Amino acid sequence: MDDEHDEDHGKSSAPETVSFPFDRMTIARFRETFPKARWSDRLKSWTVPGSTARRRIDRWLASEADRKTPFEEVKGRDAFQFEPILSPYLEVHDRGLRVRTPYSRAVVDELRQVPFARWNADDEVWEVPYSSYDELQQRWEAIEDAARWAEPSERRKRAEARRGTEEEAKTKRRTSERRKKRLPVPSDDLPPLGRPIGTFAFGIVIITEITGELVDPKEVAQHYPDTSDERVWAAWRLPTMEELVNTWPARREPSEYEKDRGWWQPTLNELREARRQAKSRERRKGRNQEPVPGVQGRQK
Repeated sequence: MDDEHDEDHGKSSAPETVSFPFDRMTIARFRETFPKARWSDRLKSWTVPGSTARRRIDRWLASEADRKTPFEEVKGRDAFQFEPILSPYLEVHDRGLRVRTPYSRAVVDELRQVPFARWNADDEVWEVPYSSYDELQQRWEAIEDAARWAEPSERRKRAEARRGTEEEAKTKRRTSERRKKRLPVPSDDLPPLGRPIGTFAFGIVIITEITGELVDPKEVAQHYPDTSDERVWAAWRLPTMEELVNTWPARREPSEYEKDRGWWQPTLNELREARRQAKSRERRKGRNQEPVPGVQGRQK
């Protein structure tokens, strides 16, 4: 009953996805818990609507992991003890294994393919039951490589290597253009105001104003190579988490016309990534607004 209530109140939110090994009983339990879930051949996973879908899916995955037979759990523990993954990114937990890495989209994509792996938002760590150890082991090389690539020290090394190069100059020019928060749009096919749209240059944004100022293609050719004389500038801002949650995804990838136009209705994967970024922004903003202990009382 609670799940149905949540889904009804989340009709406008982007659906979440979940995949797990095929088993008739598991699917029956899943359909009973999520009666509005639908299978997507394109995504090769189940989609669950509702603003609380991710939280409910994680609870269900945790309960399903507890259903694994003692034999599967023992088998996974024995496999780990016999051939353990020795890595600073892996730690033993009371209910299984934990994976903690710098953020990497590649790491997330790999872990989402591990049966019953789930994200623990409170501790900011992925949890994997011993029963899924074989699958984790098969994917570990890709996970560890992506985690190393995402380490701050490695990012700094790459930045040092780019210093003084044309690549660094291009990056600075792109950053400067981004700060202007403007987007060239067709004068005869304007994007909607106040609604998240997908773009090549800036990901998902919200158009706040159509300035009407004509775009000079020569001036911005480096940043927008396909811009024509029939484009005008539109001002944009980043969407909030609430706005992203209440955006329904496109049912298909953008068409060639939409790509040439420069804006489209966001896809599920685009929305998922944008929500992750919005959550990080709001978390950082919350930390920055927290009063410093011992200082608040001295403020006048």
